[in-house]
Amino acid sequence: MANLGIPGNTIDILKKYDFNFQKKFGQNFLIDTHVLEKIMDAAEVTKDDLVIEIGPGIGTMTQYLCERAREVVAVEIDKNLIPILEDTLSAYDNVAVINEDVLKLDIKALAEERNGGKPVKVVANLPYYITTPIIMGLFESGVPLKSITIMVQKEVADRMKTGPGSKEYGALSLAVQYYSDPKIMMEVPPNCFIPRPNVGSAVIRLDKCEEPKVKVSDEALLFRIIRASFNQRRKTLVNGLSNGGIPVSKDELKEILVRLFDNENIRGEALNLQQFAALTDEIYRLK
Repeated sequence: MANLGIPGNTIDILKKYDFNFQKKFGQNFLIDTHVLEKIMDAAEVTKDDLVIEIGPGIGTMTQYLCERAREVVAVEIDKNLIPILEDTLSAYDNVAVINEDVLKLDIKALAEERNGGKPVKVVANLPYYITTPIIMGLFESGVPLKSITIMVQKEVADRMKTGPGSKEYGALSLAVQYYSDPKIMMEVPPNCFIPRPNVGSAVIRLDKCEEPKVKVSDEALLFRIIRASFNQRRKTLVNGLSNGGIPVSKDELKEILVRLFDNENIRGEALNLQQFAALTDEIYRLK
């Protein structure tokens, strides 16, 4: 079986199937065997693992996953790639390809059915436009997860890892850090892909926490408050939360902010996760 991490083999397959890249799916295929090996090491895939791969493309990383995992379920939205995957993965009997939009797929049920409810590992090379909904979908839907190891735009990886005060800090940072421990494993330059993207990428591993990092009275309210705090970054928390439909008056909000942070004009970007949890609990009591 031709190793698709070798650029010539990828080009041969693309020509064989007269494949056209779909901009709407953000398709960039990896063509670097060294990077692929390092992703496998970063994800710590073993023969005990069921791995769910999101967006296998032509099967480049899937081949590597099949060599290391017990079973791989590859979820691909582009129906034009299905015949290619049947070809490039024909040597493996431990892979299933599902032609589906991962945002509409019940991954929790899939993990129950194929892994007996034990935690699965997710590995993916994700296009920028869909990174956040996929990650949040995995966390919020209660999928039994061990870890998510993903290649994303470097700026997005930085955003997941960063803390208060940074311009990258935002709702995604807080959500990822609520559910997991994020660790940037490596950076990947544009020349490792075909077609070559305009920006650098990074591989980040999110190790799922057994319990969320903070205890809070109402998890849904916490995330409503976080989203409202960053929807209009330049506004103070009082204005951001009032515009975001959080159910307390401006005066009540000011009173809470002074009590908690000694500052009624504080902005959302100054608060860490524990402080957002404290704010949520105060607002929850007033509802």
